[in-house]
Amino acid sequence: MTLAFELEALKRLADPNMVFNDARQWTKYVGVVSEKPTYVVTNFTRKERIRQDFFSGPRGVEESLENVKRQFDTERHVFVGTTEEDRERAESTDWEYLPLEQAAEAANWDLAGDAPEEDPFDGETRDDWP
Repeated sequence: MTLAFELEALKRLADPNMVFNDARQWTKYVGVVSEKPTYVVTNFTRKERIRQDFFSGPRGVEESLENVKRQFDTERHVFVGTTEEDRERAESTDWEYLPLEQAAEAANWDLAGDAPEEDPFDGETRDDWP
């Protein structure tokens, strides 16, 4: 399977790096596509320490999905997104569409708002106090 995340979907995950590492266990290729400029995708993936097999570069989402499908020959091509426009892009390029919430539920991934945030000042002791 080739799995592509729309950048905005990836940003809504609690731990995008863990999601990519998990997806690598059951996909052959995983990457990011976006309408945003290349540097935006690169900065996000670098910050999150995501190693991607492909990204959209200067192309739009549809052109990227078409190119990825030609270059990465797998039985399935699945696009994870968040909007109706994402669904339409997937359908127009002959990719399966999977809404982020459905993908997260099926794979046990936490969405950003679902994961409990750790409070560094919570607890018995504080190691930042003199």
